[in-house]
Amino acid sequence: MPLPSSSTNMLPIQPPPTRQQTKPTSLNQIVISKQPNNQLPLQPNSPNSVTTKLRRPQPLRQPRIQRTNPIIWFASFLCFIFSLLLIFFGIATLIIFRGIKPRNPIFDIPNANLTLVYFDSLEYFNGDFTLLANFTNPNKNIDVRFESLDVQLFFSDRIISAQSIQPFTQGRRGTKLQSVHFISSLVFLPQDLGVKLQMQVQSNRIKYNVKGTFKVKISFGLIHLSYFIHSKCQIELTSPPNGFLVARNCITKR
Repeated sequence: MPLPSSSTNMLPIQPPPTRQQTKPTSLNQIVISKQPNNQLPLQPNSPNSVTTKLRRPQPLRQPRIQRTNPIIWFASFLCFIFSLLLIFFGIATLIIFRGIKPRNPIFDIPNANLTLVYFDSLEYFNGDFTLLANFTNPNKNIDVRFESLDVQLFFSDRIISAQSIQPFTQGRRGTKLQSVHFISSLVFLPQDLGVKLQMQVQSNRIKYNVKGTFKVKISFGLIHLSYFIHSKCQIELTSPPNGFLVARNCITKR
């Protein structure tokens, strides 16, 4: 017997959902959902993308070579020539000195006279003293010129007079005698030195010291050399008014 049909009481039968409809629509949705909210997905053109193209190494540029200024070359050449000339003249001077063997001039006192020793008091001294200086050039190939000559007279370590001698030139193996006159007027001497000098006058043995400083210039050819020599003489004289030289010892060195 057929069932009655009723459209209002009958619901349409829906087919059961298939297994395929319960899965996510795509794999990309799962990957995007698991990423942090503050990080954007990599773009193909971003620096961190795998698809970033590697930069090609740029070729090295050759340094530009600058040409040296000709003035610099010319100055360097002049310095080189000047250095060679200095070396040449230095070697030539050394050879000449080794061959000639220059010697220092000699200062000596062959004679001296003491005519006055007088005291105004125990501390003020007056004296009159003359010495004969002998300058000798022992070199046989070199002329010597004395450009400045200062001679000082001492009693003990106290200077009592000083004199200067005019410059002169002394030839090879030559000798020059020069008289030097010393006058002491009211020269202060400490009391102990004054007493010592009076005792020497009484004993007829007076000891003086003579010191000389001389600037000499030697010449051989185009080469000239200037230097100082120092002389020291210890002399002993008899008492005035006719005091004469009894003993002497002179040393001359540079």
